Parts: sequence; C-alpha cells; structure tokens
Amino acid sequence: MAKIIVVTSGKGGVGKTTTTAALGAALARNGQNVAVVDFDVGLRNLDLVMGVERRVVFDLINVVQGDAKLGQALIRDKRCENLSILPASQTRDKDALTAEGIARVMDELREKFDWVLCDSPAGIERGAQLAMYHADHAVIVTNPEVSSVRDSDRIIGMLDSRTARAEKGEQVQKHLLVTRYDPARAARNEMLSVEDVLEILSVPLVGIIPESEDVLKASNVGAPVTLAAPDSAPARAYAEAVRRLEGEDIPVTIPAEKRGFFSSLFGKKGS
Repeated sequence: MAKIIVVTSGKGGVGKTTTTAALGAALARNGQNVAVVDFDVGLRNLDLVMGVERRVVFDLINVVQGDAKLGQALIRDKRCENLSILPASQTRDKDALTAEGIARVMDELREKFDWVLCDSPAGIERGAQLAMYHADHAVIVTNPEVSSVRDSDRIIGMLDSRTARAEKGEQVQKHLLVTRYDPARAARNEMLSVEDVLEILSVPLVGIIPESEDVLKASNVGAPVTLAAPDSAPARAYAEAVRRLEGEDIPVTIPAEKRGFFSSLFGKKGS
C-alpha cells in the first residue's frame, strides 16, 4: 500500500515539479516502486522534466473520466523501470477533474506502487486541493523569500483542514524543503536564512537544496537532476531528503559542489 506525498507550495516557480521528479527518481533508485502524478492541468510540465512528453497518449483526466485505464496512461521511465509518470492534460480544463474520479485513481495507485508523489499546482485553488486531499505526507517547497514563505503558511493551514486525514481528526505529516538556497547570500541578508524560514513556518526540515545550474541543465535535457547528475550538490541534497522521508534520522546538510571538497553541516535534525 503506497504512501501518498503531495509536493506543494503557495507560490509558483519555487521548484515543485523539479522536486517531484528528483524525489521520485531518488526513491526509485533506492529500489522503491514509484509513480509521479501531474495535477497541474493545463500547464503540465512534469512530462517535460521527466523527458516523456512525446510518449503521452492518455492523461490523468482521461483516467478520471473513464476514457482510459490507469495502465494505458502510465508511462514507464526508460532509465529507471520502477519509476512511472501519470501526466496531466495540456488542453483540458481543471474542472474536468472530479473528486470521485480522483479518489478512484488514487486508490488504484495505492495498490500498485510503494510511493505516489503528486505534483500540485501552486496556490489554494481547486486543483491544489484535489492534489493534497488524499496525501499522507506533504513536502512544502519554499524559496528563502518572504512572499514564498508567507504563501507556504497558507498551504499549511489547508493541509491541516482540507484533507481526508484532517476530516478524520488526523494530520498530514508535513516536511519543509527549502530550494535555491545560497548560504553566502543569506549571510549577507540578501535572502532569508534557513533559521528564519523555520521560525516562521515551524515545520520539520526535510532538506535544503542549494542554488545550482545543474538543476536547470537537467531540466533542459529532460531528466530529474538525481538521474542526470547524481553526484551534483542538489542531487545529493535530494537523495538525503529521500532518506529522511524513508524514516532515517540524519542531520540536514547543505551539500557543496564536489570541487569544494566539503559539505557544510547545517546542524538540524530532519523531519
């Protein structure tokens, strides 16, 4: 029975899709059977980041509406056979997603996989609510900027009130992932420090992804950074985040590029 993770944020452009692909690929490299699901109907990007855009025949809406079986829409990654993607529709309206249809698809995904990662659209609209409703865990992605952190706080409120677990009096297990972090700029007060973000949001830290051009290079070749450049600093940070999601209790570090021959220890325990 799969664990369902929603990868979410209040603000767009913070790296949700990159994170979904990177975490999904890292879990699959660890031997887990993983599905990544794109809920960003109309603006789908996960298939591009995963490099499968030319293989899309059916999508999430086709499965929700009964026009295709789940197995017809799932696309298996050629580089990692235990990693699959369920793409979003690029042409349909998000109103085509029904709560009943999503519930049926998520039940089926739970039976087939170990982990299901849902790439949520930004914000608090209906698509984001559908993406988070069935979640057991949430990875809240934020940049170290005031507007991004403020919008993440709104998402935390929704996770505590608008999910199936909340309706049963339970909690979605929340994890904070800080992306595009630059310790030197934080030291110059040009961005929020990790301590500032943690003080505002009070959510356990699952990882810190350093700013790196390796992330953009990986996206441009249609591959998660954890597959395209597994020794890069961001890939190692994502790999550490996956170990914490799997239950390991390891300190949170900010991996440095290998040419620096060191990684800085942030000194926080993971979630």
